[in-house]
Amino acid sequence: MNRRVNRQTRSRGMFQLTMSAAVCAIVGLVSPAPARTAAHALLCRSLKAQPDRWVAKRVDALVQTARWAYESDEALPKYERVLDRIMRTMRRCKLAENKDFTSRYRTFVEYVDTVGLERRPGHELGFAVGDEQYFSETRHFVEIPEFLLDQTFLRSVSRYETLERAKNFLRKLNSSRDPAEQLIFFSYKSRHLGTPDNNDSYRRLLIVVPGNAQQGVPEKWVQFGVTDPRAPTRVRNISVVSALTSTGGTFNVYFKDFYRTYRRNGLISVDGRWELDEGDDNCAQCHKSGIIPIFPVRGSVRADEQDALLAVNERFRTYGSPRFGRYLNPKTLGPGLSSAGLEDRRRRFGANFEKTPAAQAMVCSSCHTPERVGALNWPMDKTLISSYVKGGQMPLGHKLKAADRRELYGKLIQEYFATDKDNPGILKSWLLGQRQ
Repeated sequence: MNRRVNRQTRSRGMFQLTMSAAVCAIVGLVSPAPARTAAHALLCRSLKAQPDRWVAKRVDALVQTARWAYESDEALPKYERVLDRIMRTMRRCKLAENKDFTSRYRTFVEYVDTVGLERRPGHELGFAVGDEQYFSETRHFVEIPEFLLDQTFLRSVSRYETLERAKNFLRKLNSSRDPAEQLIFFSYKSRHLGTPDNNDSYRRLLIVVPGNAQQGVPEKWVQFGVTDPRAPTRVRNISVVSALTSTGGTFNVYFKDFYRTYRRNGLISVDGRWELDEGDDNCAQCHKSGIIPIFPVRGSVRADEQDALLAVNERFRTYGSPRFGRYLNPKTLGPGLSSAGLEDRRRRFGANFEKTPAAQAMVCSSCHTPERVGALNWPMDKTLISSYVKGGQMPLGHKLKAADRRELYGKLIQEYFATDKDNPGILKSWLLGQRQ
């Protein structure tokens, strides 16, 4: 009986919902478009009459929701809605075509345009061109070297139990390569992120394939996800990050993820993640420095491979300042963590804060600038930043207690995302034109 009543109630509810939808559709058909146009015109006139007020409110909303999105993926949709509304209003009111507005709020306009790239259809990578165009134009930079697609090697590198066979394959290759072309490789366990196809997978084999900048051949960091011991589900990901050094102490970096497909006949095919229609990620969100130095889980690199670990991190230091070709201008994303001044910190944290171990370690921006290894700015990955700071890898040369590192991390994030009216944080004050 109760079930029947519930079904009847649901049926009536569905009928009413259907009727409501029909009424709304009819109203929508007869509702004059000029009314909506008039509302948009009124909004644009109000905005242009008080642009400071509109920009200030939008900056507050953008920075606040960006912080929530940084802290939790569940808050990302709210940030995206705020960003979408800002872009929609700017488009409707043609603010990008208004010379007075763009001149007055250039930082804000350029920032919204850059962070909004990944909200455009076909721009999951967050670059100025669509993903299809990016992969087409950079194909020769990010292709996996043919010798790493050998079926024997692919089978060996796919599982932890056979990883040594894969390394023997690489050693045999090195035996016939010139010293300058020697592959550098080691396996390790990542302390930061899982692979794109498996958040719980942390085992890797990294192979650095030397390039030749004079011949336009990039250096390739090819990283294979390795399936855990006795795990039934195989890891599929292969990541390629390429570095092509140029004059002036800079290098261009290019990205691509590939997935392996394990076929029933034993063959393993390798195709681009994007070509397989399995999505992609905003590369610069994690790769602020272009290539990320390797800080493995302690004890996960064998003693006889420690030299290889040191060699690849030393190689990273020789590349210079990261650039992303014509696909992204990182300067439009502004200053990063720790770039606040002493007076800002005294107002925010108190006059004596500067004497604490945490304050003395707030020096990220001594290296992390666009002119050096890339600013740590939004959008950025919490797991990566938190792990580096709390785990003791950054900032370099600072030995802190665990409690001091937790305080350091908390203060860095607070200082960057603060929206206080009288003492705005790094991101807000920069967007409002109060900071260079």
